[in-house]
Amino acid sequence: MNTPNIAQEEIINAFNFRHATKEFDPSKTISDDDMKFILEAAHLSPSSFGFEPWHFIVVQDKELRELLKPVAWGAPLKLDTASHFVLGLSMKAPMVKHDSEYIMHMMKDVKQLPEDVIQMYSKFYREFQERDFDLDTDKKLFDWSAKQTYIALGNMLTAAALTGIDSCPIEGFHQEKAEALLKEKFGVDTDKYGLSFMAAFGYRKADPEFGKSRRNFDDIVTWK
Repeated sequence: MNTPNIAQEEIINAFNFRHATKEFDPSKTISDDDMKFILEAAHLSPSSFGFEPWHFIVVQDKELRELLKPVAWGAPLKLDTASHFVLGLSMKAPMVKHDSEYIMHMMKDVKQLPEDVIQMYSKFYREFQERDFDLDTDKKLFDWSAKQTYIALGNMLTAAALTGIDSCPIEGFHQEKAEALLKEKFGVDTDKYGLSFMAAFGYRKADPEFGKSRRNFDDIVTWK
């Protein structure tokens, strides 16, 4: 596999280009290849232990987008104008607990680890949950999954920016009501999955009114 060779300036330019796009140009549509590229960035994202505790729903159906509006106060304008709208789901406790069927599937079928390695991996993962990170409640396990899913979100936003595509991550939704809707209308098993974020992708209607604001670099980085 060839080593990637992207100029650092191009990457920084992409980060400067990216902003939380409030309204998209509804006349412009992301190509299938470009959207697949963005989703592939999520697919290839790293996760703790490599267990990929996520699923992504691309909502293109206009009726389903309308149903999301009442439970997502931060999304209506994006739902109307974005080319593509993604729901980021994270696995709940029954899926990611150390002794779950899914975790065994990942080790045995996806990673294809030999039995002795599976036993060692299982031991590490159990100690990680019970001792190192104290993931002893369903909420803590879901929050851990959500942290992994946000890695995929960040990579999707960056992949989009690198190709001149705009985006907006969205947490402006009522989680309980949104998940009830996902169960009723989207066929999501909410015993297994919870909603971590929404994200809109498309092309900006106008450039942002203000430039990017960040704290000084030295305020956020300490060298020892």
